[in-house]
Amino acid sequence: MSQGAVGRGSLANIVAAVFSLVIPGLGQLVQGRLLAAVIWFVLAGVVWAVSFGTLGWIVHIIACVDAARWRPN
Repeated sequence: MSQGAVGRGSLANIVAAVFSLVIPGLGQLVQGRLLAAVIWFVLAGVVWAVSFGTLGWIVHIIACVDAARWRPN
């Protein structure tokens, strides 16, 4: 794989991971994964609401890792 290729550790995945850290699902949306983006966004909202704003950061971090580790087929 060349340095500019999209894959684990690529610049595109790092940017997507940062986006997902800010708004869960945004990084997946940037990667073109609409269903994953909607799922992460809704899941984050539910967790934030159910935990009264205390556990939502866990979803942010997991969505961030998901975006960073994604490898297109």
